[in-house]
Amino acid sequence: MMRKQDLAKTVRNPINASEAKQLLDHLEKWDGNVSSQWKVRANAHHMAMERGGPMDYAEVYKGLSKLEEEGTLRASDRAHLNQALNFLVEELANALGKTLEQARNEIARV
Repeated sequence: MMRKQDLAKTVRNPINASEAKQLLDHLEKWDGNVSSQWKVRANAHHMAMERGGPMDYAEVYKGLSKLEEEGTLRASDRAHLNQALNFLVEELANALGKTLEQARNEIARV
């Protein structure tokens, strides 16, 4: 059971349409790097996913997508990639009033 006063620290509001457009823009322009050391990378992505922010999901997704193109994904990387993608798809679909498939296509375009 969760106390009412703890709710605001635990649950965040979904993003709105304007924030969704900013998220897609951030996803398109993000040019960060991921660690070449798998354990460091896995820990960093785990922490980002725990924070639960859409921008964190976007950066995990984008970084791991780059590694996927190179063919160097480990099992934990693939799990984080899929989890980040699923979270992004749900956020964008809700914010933009689109289906999950349409949101997935939006992400694929960037």
